[in-house]
Amino acid sequence: MIEQDQHFHLDIFAGPLDLLLYLIRKNEVDIYNIPIQRITEQYLKYLELMKILDLDIAGEFLSMAATLMHIKSRLLLPPEEREELEEEEEDPRWELVRQLLEYKRFKDAADLFGNLERDQGKTFSRKPAVPDPVPAAELPLAEIDLFKLLDAFSEVLNEAEKRRPPEFEPDPFTLDDGRARVLERIAPREAILFHLLFDRGEPRTRVVVVFLALLELIRQQAVQVVQQGHFSEIMIRKVIPAGAG
Repeated sequence: MIEQDQHFHLDIFAGPLDLLLYLIRKNEVDIYNIPIQRITEQYLKYLELMKILDLDIAGEFLSMAATLMHIKSRLLLPPEEREELEEEEEDPRWELVRQLLEYKRFKDAADLFGNLERDQGKTFSRKPAVPDPVPAAELPLAEIDLFKLLDAFSEVLNEAEKRRPPEFEPDPFTLDDGRARVLERIAPREAILFHLLFDRGEPRTRVVVVFLALLELIRQQAVQVVQQGHFSEIMIRKVIPAGAG
């Protein structure tokens, strides 16, 4: 679809367990009692978004999709058949829960050590003067989960579907054009609202190309995806290299 049907492999996306943990947090459900039908439907929608983006989906994502579908089919069995299976086997969700809990423990530990490392880098051998309070508007923005970025992309894509003109000819807009647009719209030391990277009424293919260009710039650490608060709009800003001033 994009540039002679090229597929893109971007290592900024984590694995299927990260996606499942994100969906559990997003839906605010108990990890010990996963609503498998709802989570499976949402998981498959994310895979569909990745296919629209021509991302090279790792086999582990597809394997997890098959696992979720299998668990879902088990839980949708008639009550009498399900009771017979439950006498012989445990709840089919439990193995998935065990994997998620184990992965979450390692992920939380890695995040803790990562935070300690970042905090250590901010320490000084001599005690600095107490700085003036920083206005709330100038507080550092928090990096966001890339699956949340996919949520934002889905909203923009849906809007493009409503407004898009007929696409009779191939769009000459390339990834290089997309990268140029993103960088042009981001001021060196300011953030731009995510949806402002896209033009109203532009073709769906162009929306996809701009988003792919954004993912590539994130991978290259040229831009950063940030958010002021949990429910605030996603923003994009240019990364200023250390020592640049």
